[in-house]
Amino acid sequence: MKKIYIVLTHTKTILSRLIKEFTKYEFSHVSISLDVELNQMFSFGRLNAYNPFWAGFVHEYINKGTFKRFYQTRTKIYSLTITDEQYENIKKIINIIKSERKKYKFNIIGLVAAGVHKKIGNEHSFYCAEFVKYVIENAGIKTDLPDIVKPEDFENINGLEKVYEGLLRKYKVPRIKVRDLLRNSLINYQKPKEGII
Repeated sequence: MKKIYIVLTHTKTILSRLIKEFTKYEFSHVSISLDVELNQMFSFGRLNAYNPFWAGFVHEYINKGTFKRFYQTRTKIYSLTITDEQYENIKKIINIIKSERKKYKFNIIGLVAAGVHKKIGNEHSFYCAEFVKYVIENAGIKTDLPDIVKPEDFENINGLEKVYEGLLRKYKVPRIKVRDLLRNSLINYQKPKEGII
């Protein structure tokens, strides 16, 4: 089993404030991370921290780019346990989009349309929530996410566990408790068959 991470954020940019005004939800952006350190975090958003009109597929970092510039970014981070196969599927999908990133566009029209409950776009354009939904569902993970998806919808995925809430720049990798390691070891322990040493 593996874990992925759903990262909800609000940067307080003009666009994020507009999204928040429409949705009445505390977070305006969603990303997917393949690791707890958030080193492999991806979404559709600004490609340049200083240019809101240049957007597309982006590898995001806590201490670089947009999140570094908007250092008061608030976040809520969830983990989701998935199978090894689903995890590998997610990696493949992200790598395909990454390698063909020039043909993928930021779906600004779809983002505006989502605010009035309409769906507009094509297979090569995403806003952040569309991208994360596309990756998760095409990896074979059932979510029951709505067709017109917004960041807040991701909190309704079954099996989520909250990892952290607060300022993104203050996020630290959670410590693994010794008792949890022992418990997992006991759960996964299989008694040897007779005659096998």
